[in-house]
Amino acid sequence: MKALLVDDEPLARRELRRLLADTPWVEIVGEAANVDEAETRIQTLDPELLFLDVQMPGGSGFDLLTRLERVPQVIFTTAYDQHAVRAFEVGALDYLLKPVDPRRLEVALGRVRRPSDEGVRRAGETASSTPLERVFIRDGAECWLVRLDDVCLLASDGNYVRVHFSGRAPMLARSLVSLEPRLDPRRFFRTNRHQIIHLDFVESIEVGVGGRLHVRLRGGPEVELSRRQARLFQERMGMGP
Repeated sequence: MKALLVDDEPLARRELRRLLADTPWVEIVGEAANVDEAETRIQTLDPELLFLDVQMPGGSGFDLLTRLERVPQVIFTTAYDQHAVRAFEVGALDYLLKPVDPRRLEVALGRVRRPSDEGVRRAGETASSTPLERVFIRDGAECWLVRLDDVCLLASDGNYVRVHFSGRAPMLARSLVSLEPRLDPRRFFRTNRHQIIHLDFVESIEVGVGGRLHVRLRGGPEVELSRRQARLFQERMGMGP
């Protein structure tokens, strides 16, 4: 698994390298000392795991996550404990205080989702052709690191997307048109001009006025399919005419 170390302190990066030397499945592919460097390294190196400091020159680790299109798994490493709650709220795997305790690092690494056989098979594919697994959302003072597997509905709202998951629906600062090509077509389906559903969340299907299809999503709202998409949906779900 490719990992990137993001920390403005060279000694902290060096110590983390030393601690990770005994973990053969973690390959450190690079380092960055600030948010700008980290963004560039992530784009070129495509790491699957970030060891991320919180407070750095030019922006915080949270600021970095808002700038990424594809967000790797994250383990925060920092000298400040006051950001721990926020880190777990955004979906970080763990929050390690410096100096990093080797035993706590081992626990954190145990939470890393290592690539499946399918992931290994697709390792040679470009990042742009690999479906998104998670997105980082900042909506006002709140932020989340959301797994796409947990999203039941993506709804266009102007130039933004309202992301429905776990009873929440914050705004993602991207358009639905730009997001759609990065979604897994085996799981996501466009129901109309403004909405895309996660097929795993389909709870029931009803025929409405004029033969229009209505899909009820588990933990989400009811969605009406356009006539054209209704035909495609029936074919996709193996439904009769």
